[in-house]
Amino acid sequence: MTFRTRFAPSPTGPLHLGHAYSACLAHDMAREAGGRFHLRIDDLDRARSRPEWEARIKDDLAWLGLSWERDVWRQSDRLTRYRQALRQLWDAGLLYPCTLTRAEIRAVANAPQEGAEGPDGLIYPGTHRPEMPPKGEMPTTALRLDTARAEAAAGPLSYVETGTNPGTNPDIIQIQNLFQSAGDVALARKDMGASYHLSVVCDDADQQITHVIRGEDLAPATGIHVLLQNLLGLPTPTYHHHRLIRDDTGKRLAKRDDARAIATYRAEGLTPRDIKTML
Repeated sequence: MTFRTRFAPSPTGPLHLGHAYSACLAHDMAREAGGRFHLRIDDLDRARSRPEWEARIKDDLAWLGLSWERDVWRQSDRLTRYRQALRQLWDAGLLYPCTLTRAEIRAVANAPQEGAEGPDGLIYPGTHRPEMPPKGEMPTTALRLDTARAEAAAGPLSYVETGTNPGTNPDIIQIQNLFQSAGDVALARKDMGASYHLSVVCDDADQQITHVIRGEDLAPATGIHVLLQNLLGLPTPTYHHHRLIRDDTGKRLAKRDDARAIATYRAEGLTPRDIKTML
């Protein structure tokens, strides 16, 4: 099977050193395996996504010496595909509508015994979860996964976590108690049509991604992704969650860290080799 991986940035700001590390690592692992490296644009957040940021991303990646397959996917072009996956889960009785805003969820989470963090931030406390699965036509409002019911339907779950060294023995990660650690995650949002969790699972399967290479900050979401793969009848890739690039205080980089943007280093006269040495 051909090794396939991807880098999927959001065009909502500049690439920084953390992005460069993740993209270079995925690219180099694919090349060393004689495989394929895909660029995918995560532009579901239409309010913040900009074509000029997408162009800058591509320019920075090319400057770093990365090349990718010609077919660059944009998630905004795949809303129909995500809707099909949502309908499959709805028909299986695993989704329910939820109109609470993030602020309202935060208010509920401030109550005693609430407020734990999951892959979506504050764990949704199940305020709108029905006792029985809703029936009829799937609504166009925000939808959440009934995680406990979904776990029961899926049965035992696991995935392979591997290192960057091909000689390293992989770990088999068992997935348990997603309901406690993740809660009922959002799979459809009113303003985006689909959530990150649903879109990334569909995209990886449809693009035949065999290895997902991403930051360790996304490791807590992997259990949800494996659960969705199982429920939708999709293959589970091998995962590698790499270390994060952090600033001098130990804080991981974010897009607001313009001082560490690749474009800033380029303007200062650094070369791609300098960037890779820093990483």
